[in-house]
Amino acid sequence: MRKSATVLAALAFALAGASPANAAVDSQCGRYICVMTAHHNRFVQDITVQTRDGNPGVLRAYWGEFRSGRVTAASHRWNVGYEQAGAKLVCGGLERDGRTIEDGICVTI
Repeated sequence: MRKSATVLAALAFALAGASPANAAVDSQCGRYICVMTAHHNRFVQDITVQTRDGNPGVLRAYWGEFRSGRVTAASHRWNVGYEQAGAKLVCGGLERDGRTIEDGICVTI
């Protein structure tokens, strides 16, 4: 658990370094994945979804009208650069072996 917290803190720091000076960096973890985003109000710069166990799976992210492509990886960052006034959540999901392992892990923006 301590290793996971260290890795997540390092990723959040790296994500913050890649974001504009006034962007907020937020994250939310479920049992199997963590979702991180850099945003300014409803303008989302990027979304990162990462497995907590470090094993690859099919990752995806969604936010308002944005639906990412599916990526087979343990961690992936999508450059969004998109604003949607009505969206309040940035979410991610994980599939393995054709089954949904976790979905709907969301960060409030």
